[in-house]
Amino acid sequence: MSIAALKKVTLAGKREDKRAAMAHLQALGCVHVLPLAQERPVPEEAQTRRADEAYKALRFLAEVEGERRQVTRDPAFDVQAFVEEVLDLRQKLREVGDRRDFLEHRITALEPWGDLVFPDKADLGGTLFWFYVLPRKEQAALDALSLPWEIVGDDPRHLYVVVLSAEEPDADLLPVPRVRTGSAPRARLIEELEGAEIQLESLRAERIALTRYLTLFRANLSEAETKAELVFALGQTWDDDAIFVVQGWAPARRVSAIAEYATGAGLALVIDEPAWDETPPTLLDQPEQAAAGVDLAMFYQVPAYRSWDPSVLLIASFAVFFAMIVADAGYGLVILLGFLLGWRRLNATPRQRAWRRLGLVLAGGTIAYGVLVGSYFGTAPPANTLLGQMAVISLTDFDTMMRLSILIGVAHIVFAIAMNAWSMWGRRASVAQLGWIGAILGGLLLWLGEEGSATYLLGVVFLAAGLLAVVLFTSERPVTRPLDWLWRALDGLQALSGAMGAFGDVLSYMRLFALGLASASLALTFNDLALQVIDAFPGIGLLLGLVILLIGHVLNFGLAMMSGVVHGLRLNYIEFFKWGLPGEGVAFRPLARKEVQE
Repeated sequence: MSIAALKKVTLAGKREDKRAAMAHLQALGCVHVLPLAQERPVPEEAQTRRADEAYKALRFLAEVEGERRQVTRDPAFDVQAFVEEVLDLRQKLREVGDRRDFLEHRITALEPWGDLVFPDKADLGGTLFWFYVLPRKEQAALDALSLPWEIVGDDPRHLYVVVLSAEEPDADLLPVPRVRTGSAPRARLIEELEGAEIQLESLRAERIALTRYLTLFRANLSEAETKAELVFALGQTWDDDAIFVVQGWAPARRVSAIAEYATGAGLALVIDEPAWDETPPTLLDQPEQAAAGVDLAMFYQVPAYRSWDPSVLLIASFAVFFAMIVADAGYGLVILLGFLLGWRRLNATPRQRAWRRLGLVLAGGTIAYGVLVGSYFGTAPPANTLLGQMAVISLTDFDTMMRLSILIGVAHIVFAIAMNAWSMWGRRASVAQLGWIGAILGGLLLWLGEEGSATYLLGVVFLAAGLLAVVLFTSERPVTRPLDWLWRALDGLQALSGAMGAFGDVLSYMRLFALGLASASLALTFNDLALQVIDAFPGIGLLLGLVILLIGHVLNFGLAMMSGVVHGLRLNYIEFFKWGLPGEGVAFRPLARKEVQE
């Protein structure tokens, strides 16, 4: 459970063996290919592949509810023709839907005017009708019109006015825009609307019918994506008339498989260790059951290759922070019930099962912490009961909760710095990292101890020694002349500006206490409000109280979930990553076949 060690592998062979060699590397699925070609021409095969359109077609069909029975074999199936057919259907649905919406809007606009049938323009001598719906309070504007007009209808709020003019009147003729009625009678528009609805129904039925090819489509799309991936990789090699060279990064444990293939295929192979100035991609070496932690670790920032793997600690700390923010055993039981109800649906892939386990960890941690604080949907159990005796933490004890939050923050950040120091051990900067640990622990001891006590004096020593180590060992500037010593000192003094940042980062963990108290207080408030309503309105008050409880706890539960996720991850991504993973890497993306995910 760490960042996988990588080797740089370089393969060379005859030009005519290039495609076979790259296809075999793709089958191995363990080489992150590096670009060696000076130019990256887009091969004709890649140009003809319309991956974006294919995925649009897939999403269009996958969104349909009630898929038809799947066709798994069809020798005549043409994926390109199928994509074109689906996208053509998608466009028709959009156009007919837009037409339907336009007709509905036009019919609604014509409703106050009745069934208008316009005479020929020649019969009117070129005069046209222009329609306005004028609020009654604006009726005085009609007196200023120089064009002929007539009020053809009214209601309590509006006047329906027709203005006669050969040309379209100015936009400011009346204080309202004109109504666009078009030239088609309302009866014809209603007939067209009915035809559009029937056409939409037919197109939707056709869309549902096409879902029978989803499985076959996914399989062909996977093959097309695999082919396109290979085509792109072929453009990354260095070639001349006789040979080709491909280079990439591979996990050290898979180098033997590459060497075995190179020997059998008659390819030259060179294996190198990463140079000090190279930045290999990052591959988190975790079992499949820990995929949720890898996803969380890679979501915000890819750890640098020479740093460390935070995925296991990230799951543990996230679970603790989430539990402290939700701070209610009842809500934890609701989370647990939700995951149990969706247990089978989250069993399709190892990644889904990993997220399912993470959900159980979050639910279990929330229940455990809720028991410790004695909160069950905002209600505290009696002190003489077993649950009451298990409640050893009081959210209303501000001093204790503040100390607990600060101690958790210090422990979290100190561990991050310690891991960062371990990853750079042997360098001067690692001593500076130990200095930050001493400074933070010294500040904690100063806060906990009384002035003049042994704890306080020990804190002064830790703080002073830690800051001195930061000043002396932060800079790794090479010393080639006496003036470089001064520059090193200035670099160290500049690093001291991080002391205020460390202080603020530790205080950020106070949100664990504040949000947990807010969640518990809001639950208690809804409980009290419901009881007051029940007492104030006998009979109907019971129903009203239950409604208040239901709405209140659903609202509070949603807020608690959002706060737990956002702030639980924020403390990891912002404060923890800042101190423990200051560098950023590149994700390891091997040349591999794309398998259909069922």
